[in-house]
Amino acid sequence: MTPPTLDAFRGRTLLVTGGTGSFGSTVIERFLDTEVAEIRVYSRDEKKQDDMRREIDDERVRYYLGDVRDQPTLEQALRGVDHVFHAAALKQVPSCEFHPMEAVQTNVVGTRNVLIAAERNGVDRVVCLSTDKAVYPINAMGISKAMMEKVMVAQSREAEGTVMTGTRYGNVMASRGSVIPLFLEQIRTGRRLTVTNPEMTRFMMSLEDSVDLVLFAFTHGEPGEIFVQKSPACTIGTLAQAFLELFDTDTPIEVIGTRHGEKLYETLLTQEERLRADDVGRYFRIRPDTRDLNYSKFVTEGESGLDELDDYDSRNTEQLDVPAMKELLRTLPLIQSALEGKAG
Repeated sequence: MTPPTLDAFRGRTLLVTGGTGSFGSTVIERFLDTEVAEIRVYSRDEKKQDDMRREIDDERVRYYLGDVRDQPTLEQALRGVDHVFHAAALKQVPSCEFHPMEAVQTNVVGTRNVLIAAERNGVDRVVCLSTDKAVYPINAMGISKAMMEKVMVAQSREAEGTVMTGTRYGNVMASRGSVIPLFLEQIRTGRRLTVTNPEMTRFMMSLEDSVDLVLFAFTHGEPGEIFVQKSPACTIGTLAQAFLELFDTDTPIEVIGTRHGEKLYETLLTQEERLRADDVGRYFRIRPDTRDLNYSKFVTEGESGLDELDDYDSRNTEQLDVPAMKELLRTLPLIQSALEGKAG
């Protein structure tokens, strides 16, 4: 498949839900180099919108204050929009554990609101962003994102004129609330690096990778399909050691134990999904389950091939050692800035 280009967005109007978050900021920066007509930032945090407004001096960016839970506000914001990138979500595992209905309202009901409002307003394409925590979910956040995917697939079957697709990716390096900014801050302030479990593995991808994945899904996605990037992984112990060597510090590492709701490894594709997934080079494309309520397909007929496949998870993908992880860290603007400051 051909790589995505930005020519398709020339003269078009885009809306990004959760547009002030890590992904939103990165995708907006990418689109400002194109001939896009308008980018609408839809989010509920007026402070972050004001910060972004001060940082971005471009009249094509417009700001809409609202929550994806609020259908009427969404309907207004989506008038005249051609494409939607749906990134708004509650993502913090501990917060969702203590407030699971809040996760349901934003991640599940909010997604349905976006999809319905998009179809009503004649939006051409919607790409919904999901997470590896939606696969074999063990926490409220993952369960709500798994339901979000099911809602997208179900809605895509009935949608007329609006193509709804999804993406699923693992840990985004240096994103808000992730471990890399935490390690950096701990080194800066002379504190111990707190590691939950050194053997815990996580996929590694950059914010730019996440934008590339979403653009690929936008370009090539058919209704109900979910796209997954093939990503390397490393242990948290390897990541911590890479930090110590990169910043030439003997800061001690403190193992604090696995937190509530955390997995030892992350999965991007289940066995069942791999059976119907296409390998399209850098990505997997998961075709939607097109079975209907003919129960013979669920109960009296089996499916061959499952025993020959494994899940695609952070244990059986490419594993990064300390030197490789250091090189990957050096590509991150956050790390580059910190290293330049240290050298200065």
